[in-house]
Amino acid sequence: MRAQNRLEPFAHRCRVYYEDTDAGGVVYYVNYLKFMERARTERLRELGFAQSELAGENLLFVVHSSQARYHAPARLDDELLVSAQVIELNRVSLRFKQQVWRASDATLLCEGQFLVACVRADSFKPRAIPEALRAAFADVSGAGKHLEQEIKRGS
Repeated sequence: MRAQNRLEPFAHRCRVYYEDTDAGGVVYYVNYLKFMERARTERLRELGFAQSELAGENLLFVVHSSQARYHAPARLDDELLVSAQVIELNRVSLRFKQQVWRASDATLLCEGQFLVACVRADSFKPRAIPEALRAAFADVSGAGKHLEQEIKRGS
């Protein structure tokens, strides 16, 4: 099932801290993946699903594969907007398209796609995404914030 254009883009705000940077004050490349992971978690939370509750229901989401492209560096103290948009919804997996923008000047810093699989917490075997969660991701109305509005608003 394609979920593209079904949900409004979601944006998670975060700040670049000293721990995220290298000696030059530039965000270390792998930390963009952490920012994107947090945005996916917050997207689930916004839809009413906490990772801790899902784990209690024997459900985990694991990253199956990822790809990232870096466009410009983020620096210490930058405020970032990190999107998490589901572009593909299958029986046991979700594909997210994600972007990291600098809020102050709407510069695209990094973008990527992540295939996330639904697995049983006790065995890591694939399992179907629960219907309530599938419905939340496929809901036409969406509960997300418009990324474009967030970028325009800046810090």
